[in-house]
Amino acid sequence: MFQDQFENVFEKLQSVTISIEELDSIDKFGVMALAKLHNESLLKKKQLSIVGFGCKDLYDHFKTNDAA
Repeated sequence: MFQDQFENVFEKLQSVTISIEELDSIDKFGVMALAKLHNESLLKKKQLSIVGFGCKDLYDHFKTNDAA
């Protein structure tokens, strides 16, 4: 469902902002969907912002991948 909503989003928009402010938890499929969106934004040279103090697991995933 999430991926369907953002299918080809960077064909239409230059930037996307996603708030995780009220996000309590996220499963591996949600993390993978956001990671895919992140990779697509890099490939297409578009801006993706994930904002808010939400799920720590999501923050940890991207922090770990930045260090790698």
